[in-house]
Amino acid sequence: MLFRSAGDKLTRRSRSGYLIYVNNSLILYKSKKQNGVQGATFGSEFMAMKLAVEENRALRYKLRMMGVPIDGPSYMYSDNQSVLHNTTKPESTLRKKSNSIAYHVVREAVAMGEVLTAYVESTKNRADILTKVLPYASHREDIIREILWDIYTFRGDG
Repeated sequence: MLFRSAGDKLTRRSRSGYLIYVNNSLILYKSKKQNGVQGATFGSEFMAMKLAVEENRALRYKLRMMGVPIDGPSYMYSDNQSVLHNTTKPESTLRKKSNSIAYHVVREAVAMGEVLTAYVESTKNRADILTKVLPYASHREDIIREILWDIYTFRGDG
């Protein structure tokens, strides 16, 4: 779903980004520079995942308040297998307090069945367009076409 580390060359802050879909339709996207500098990709990705979990939690609450039934968990995709593995590993801990809080927010959402995490290949990670400069124009175009699939299909370009 998201993430990249130390993307800003001046401040070395990472950029978090995520896309939220409801019934395969993109309804929300966000790209934001993280508040602090992370020493490793692992911590920065947990910080980004925490933002996505909080946004997801708020959206689920709003939908329930409007009478929309929520069946099952939300799926969260990431291209970092280490982070995904640690979302379900009880003995894992993080030393930095901010990372530790993010880690526990994500693990709690997974343990409650609110979120299921899954792997997506880096080349297929749509959120990369929100977190980094993509090196190839064709790759950018492919991701944009996937994100805006319904618009391209409706126009007949797909």
